[in-house]
Amino acid sequence: MSEVKISAEPRTEFGKGGARRTRRAGKVPAVLYGHGEKPKHIALPAREFAAAIRKGGANQLFAIEVSDGTQVLALPKAIQRDPIKDTFEHIDLLLVRRGEKVTVEVPVELTGAAAKDTLIVHDHDTLSVTADATKVPDHLEASIEGAEAGVQITAGDVALPAGVELAADPELPVATVTAAPTAEQLEATLPEVEEAVEEIEAGVGEETVSSEGAEAGAPAAAGGEESAEAKTEA
Repeated sequence: MSEVKISAEPRTEFGKGGARRTRRAGKVPAVLYGHGEKPKHIALPAREFAAAIRKGGANQLFAIEVSDGTQVLALPKAIQRDPIKDTFEHIDLLLVRRGEKVTVEVPVELTGAAAKDTLIVHDHDTLSVTADATKVPDHLEASIEGAEAGVQITAGDVALPAGVELAADPELPVATVTAAPTAEQLEATLPEVEEAVEEIEAGVGEETVSSEGAEAGAPAAAGGEESAEAKTEA
């Protein structure tokens, strides 16, 4: 995987308030650590980082140039996202050197088509491997071509590129091929599904009634929230 050059700025504001201001400025709060060095807090350009991750995956190698003159290579170790906005909240970056071996989680993609009338159960979407920090694969491939029901693909069955070693248990299940349910089996489970749907709908109805009953106390609650917000801003 080729490295992506990205600029960064030292970060001097910390805590939730500082992180929010960093994100409002179009940057992502991040920290560089590893090799026994003191953690370095930086801010990365959000759009450039997002574009690199979309293209290279979560193990994209970055050549980071900090405005204070620091130049390092780093791999994302932990990425925090906002589940609603789908934006990056914070990034932990692990310092690496050329030729250094690192252990990372790499996505596994299934290739081919299993036998007719089967279903594929994905047991693990990633595998732990050890590779040169500058040659981490963006994905691994496991073939399920023609696999019959009952076949299980394990970590040991996954093809590894040259120089990449498996760090996970070779017996770790990656995917399992099962028999697809018959029409009769689906019909037999239909009453259970309908019953479950009715229970969910009944629960939603009760919740709605409870919410409507609580409307009378809404002004007092709103006042409480406003007071809490005022205290927070203070």
